[in-house]
Amino acid sequence: MSFDRSELIAVFLAEVNEQLQLLEQDILKLEREGESPQTIQSIFRVAHTLKGSSAAMGYIEMKQLTHEMENILDKIRNHALAINGQVVDVLFTCLDRLSELKGEIESGRGRNTRIDDVVAQLRLLEKDRPQAADVPKPARNDHAGWTIEQASKLMPGQRCWVCTVTFYEQCEMKLARAYIAFNQLKEVGDVLASNPDLEDGACSTDFAPDVVSYIVVSELTPEQIKDKINHLLDMKQIDVVPLEQGEPPSPQSNANSETDKKSFEASNTAPMPKEKAEDEIKKVGQTIRVDVERLESLMNLVGELVIDQTRIAQAGHVLRELIANDEALDDLDQISNHISRVIGELQESVMKTRMLPIDQLFSRFPRMVRDLSKSLDKNINLVIEGRETELDRTVIEEISDPLLHLIRNSIDHGIEEAGERRSLGKPAQGTVRISAHHQENQVVLTIEDDGAGIHADKVKQSAMRKGLITAQQAEALTEQEIKKLIFMPGFSTASTVSDISGRGVGMDIVRSHIEKLNGIIDLESVQGKGTKFTIKLPLTLAILRGLLIKLRETTYALPMSSVIEIVRLPKKEIQSIKGQTVVKIRDQVHPLIWLHDHFKLQRSKRRTHNVFVVIIGIAEKRVGLVVDELIGNQEIVVKSIGSYVGKIEGVSGATILGDGSVALILDITGIGKLVHKERSYVQEETEEVV
Repeated sequence: MSFDRSELIAVFLAEVNEQLQLLEQDILKLEREGESPQTIQSIFRVAHTLKGSSAAMGYIEMKQLTHEMENILDKIRNHALAINGQVVDVLFTCLDRLSELKGEIESGRGRNTRIDDVVAQLRLLEKDRPQAADVPKPARNDHAGWTIEQASKLMPGQRCWVCTVTFYEQCEMKLARAYIAFNQLKEVGDVLASNPDLEDGACSTDFAPDVVSYIVVSELTPEQIKDKINHLLDMKQIDVVPLEQGEPPSPQSNANSETDKKSFEASNTAPMPKEKAEDEIKKVGQTIRVDVERLESLMNLVGELVIDQTRIAQAGHVLRELIANDEALDDLDQISNHISRVIGELQESVMKTRMLPIDQLFSRFPRMVRDLSKSLDKNINLVIEGRETELDRTVIEEISDPLLHLIRNSIDHGIEEAGERRSLGKPAQGTVRISAHHQENQVVLTIEDDGAGIHADKVKQSAMRKGLITAQQAEALTEQEIKKLIFMPGFSTASTVSDISGRGVGMDIVRSHIEKLNGIIDLESVQGKGTKFTIKLPLTLAILRGLLIKLRETTYALPMSSVIEIVRLPKKEIQSIKGQTVVKIRDQVHPLIWLHDHFKLQRSKRRTHNVFVVIIGIAEKRVGLVVDELIGNQEIVVKSIGSYVGKIEGVSGATILGDGSVALILDITGIGKLVHKERSYVQEETEEVV
């Protein structure tokens, strides 16, 4: 049997990533809430899992570090070591070092991360506080003399089982399979021991056991425990029997397993309720890991179906106009409608497979806020809402940096120091609130703080001092426009440069990333009260709802997520300010763009005194597009133009319409760059009104 180690490494890294996230959350919880048996046990399980899997893969540094962590956690669990700031800091150092080790494995570079210093810190904690002697614990590598009562003392109220796995003789990866089974069983309960001992990675990598037994403490039945691992490869036989009092488990003898199981269940006075058992079964094996490329391929195929479904509907519409009262057309309409429903459901299902809870992103922030709070000596309360909100994985990856910069900005520039907050009548602890929720076909993210707010005069003076605007330009800006200057490249109000802020790149990164995602950002700030950033993003970037417009006889598509509103204005309301065509809508001045000029199209001669203007949002900016005709909105599949055509300013891709024609998808970011190139409508002499 051939063995591809790269596949095993991929599975290992996925597990490590999940475990490190859990570890970070639990250490933060430990620091915030103090010692809790559940939290300590959870951290212990993570370290235990990482130790076993890293030992199986041959990553000695990770195995050694997690083993030393277990020693400290064992002392905490046995009340021989108290939780304090020093212990939490060392645990966070361990977490950071494990992340570095994972990064080295991911990149394939050499192993340069040292663990000597952090191991020394762990051993120093262990040396300073000797372990209590009043908590007896059986040797983990020898379970022969264990009884149900002894196991119950460790895990009160739960059942204790011996799970014995026999491998096929031709299996080439027996030790690796044993470790995989070890980790799978930990999801149904606590694995207290194994024979041979896998817990400490004591087995050499060339060791190949034919039979491995595990002591598992779990409320599940033998059948449920078997179901957890019976899908694994190369397993010839799996037996689960109770750990009988006074009887050592024998991995080589499984003949009486069913008899032992029945006698144990008969003697048990508190069987698991049927409903609970069924729930436990449902929890096991309900998710699988799928390669992202497979999802991308599936999404492309669904996109092709969406295009064909649109074309079928369009063809039916054309035929209906040509032929009246034909039964065949009625059948075609029914088939088209049915295909439309099926494809719609398929599209929704495939899109959901690409969706991830945004908690995977939000879970990174508590640690960052904790470290920043200590660094700046500020007391910060982080509130997270809407963790369950789902978003496309590609959007989650792209929005990570903008959110990070906004949170850092709120803590560094927004939240005042404790003494200043008290003098202002505020609580000493500042609050940063992050939330997410769905709104139609968009996700809305908000980052809000109760700090000092944005001081418009300071922003204006700083922008002028750095040469970003002139004094004349500053005088023409409204207060809201002045506040939005913080998004300009190079802007910063920090008087000194630190490792947190002052270089003038943070808010520019926020703006550029949100532009890239065709998103919109709004800013609300009240001096002395706080600041709130609101970000609106499309749920996915693969298939989106587009607004179809016409310039002359050519159809274009605009992402609906960037459309703020559509208005019809009298021509006389269009004005020119310093050569830039603008329009005023509800006390807001918006620059106007004629895309005709950019695409070398002659401006249409208008038969009315009104013009259609589509107001779009480009990050914090608002721009009006003059269009000749509005067709409507529909689902569009984003297709790349390809390297043959190359990059076209103002165009992000193309889509195929229902009649088979190709429509260009307008690039909102590129359109924003056209503002200063636009000629004044008022000065355009070729326009005529009939």
